[in-house]
This record gives sequence, C-alpha cells and structure tokens, in this order.
Amino acid sequence: MKQISINLIGAGRVGRTFLHLLAANPNCRVQDILSGNYSSAQNAVEQVKAGRAVQQISELRPADLWIIAVPDTQIAAVAADLAEGLAGTEAAKVSVAFHCSGFFPAAEMDPLRHLNWHLASVHPVLSFADPERAKDQFRGALCGLEGDEAALAVIKPLLEQLAVECFAIRSEGKSLYHAAAVISNNFTVVLQAIAREAWKDAGVADDIARRLNEKLLDSTAENVRALGPQQALTGPAARGDEQVVASQGQEVARWNPEAGEIYSILSKLARTIKTNG
Repeated sequence: MKQISINLIGAGRVGRTFLHLLAANPNCRVQDILSGNYSSAQNAVEQVKAGRAVQQISELRPADLWIIAVPDTQIAAVAADLAEGLAGTEAAKVSVAFHCSGFFPAAEMDPLRHLNWHLASVHPVLSFADPERAKDQFRGALCGLEGDEAALAVIKPLLEQLAVECFAIRSEGKSLYHAAAVISNNFTVVLQAIAREAWKDAGVADDIARRLNEKLLDSTAENVRALGPQQALTGPAARGDEQVVASQGQEVARWNPEAGEIYSILSKLARTIKTNG
C-alpha cells in the first residue's frame, strides 16, 4: 500500500486517537490538523509529534484522505465550510473523506460531493474516554463502515493495517445500529452509577461497592460471551419471582423515582427475554 497523505479536522478524543495510530503507521503521512480551537490542534501535534496545526481552512494542503472527527451535530456544518473554503483551490482535488459518527451516514458530508469527493463513515466500536487508552485498545476492535465504494476501497485496507475488524452497516440502519451501541456501552455505565448510589445509601462501604461492581461486571461479561444474553440472564425477574420484583421495585421507587421506572421497565424486559429468548 502506497503512503497516503492525511488531513485531520477535529483534535478531540477521537481525532487524537486516530492521530496517534496513523502517525505510527509508515504508510501514512499526517499533514495538517485543524480544530475549532487552535490550541487544541497545537496540543495534539505536540503530544503525538506529528502533523502541523493550522488555524484556518485556507492553510490546508491537498490530501488523499480527510478525517472529520468532530461532534456529530457539527459534521454537516464543517463539511459545508470545507466545501466552500476549498472550492477552486489545489486542496479541493478529488479525495476521500470519512467522519466518525455512529449515528449519521456518510451523506451528512454531502456538501463535499460538490468537490467530487468520495465519502464514508467509520465507527470504531470503542470507548474514547481517554485517547491513550483508546489507541491501546484499538487493536482487535470492531469497526462499522458505510459509504461510497470508492471511499471504502481506500479506508478499509488502512483500518485493517491498524488491526481492526471491519464490518458493513446499512446507511438506513445507522440510527438503530448506534442506539444498540449506546445501550450496550453507555447505559451499562449509567446502571453501574445507579447501583453505586444504591449500595451507598444501603450502607455498603465505598471500597466494597467498587469491588461488587468489578466482580459483577466481570462475571456478567464472561457469561454473556459464553452463553449469550438469554442464558446469562439471572435474577428475580428472570426467575419469575413477581413478589420480589414488585416489592423491590417499590423500594427502589421510594429511593429514586427515576431509578424505580428503570427497574420496572428492565424487569419486564428481563422476564420477556428469559421467557421468549
């Protein structure tokens, strides 16, 4: 694979993770980094020792690949600004661009089609809470791809060099796909926070609550991997112990009404999954 030149738009957690990974790849040449905050781009360059921070679109050089690593709701506006700012310049030559949203399809960058660019979306199924951790966890991660065939022909081999496993996502299914990722990842964290608070108010010491979190998460993840969700599911709702579910649900609702609603809804779903799974 010949060396490809890359420009990065957005130097947040996702952008910095890609910057780390691509700077270490001899087949990549990281060029320009543009962020909403110039100091953010400078910090990324200094941290990774790759690329050049720029302050405005007019400073961006031509590149084979453009990575749009900005918050989901900014993708369309950034694409429009790039299309307008690059029009008629050397940097507008036919290229490939991808954004990193799990929710929006590649079409969110449609203004760039006026430059005859090929577009795709790339969604690494990974937590980007910390770029240092994320770059180390990237190897072996799953990565959802969607977009133009010409763009994917460039992007997929590059991602596979980073040791990720790519899979296709239907453009019309992206919203539901991403919702599933939110449920699997983010909501798991929310539930752990609720459990921690409940243990605290039940009189469990903080260090014990932390260890309970760890033990239950580890064993649950292991059981889901080995058995699948339906067989791994345990607890009063899964057993059909309606008296315990009702009494416990009332107790949770007295403690925290919103948590009580969650307990009731998830108990019903748990019973359905166990019965019909």
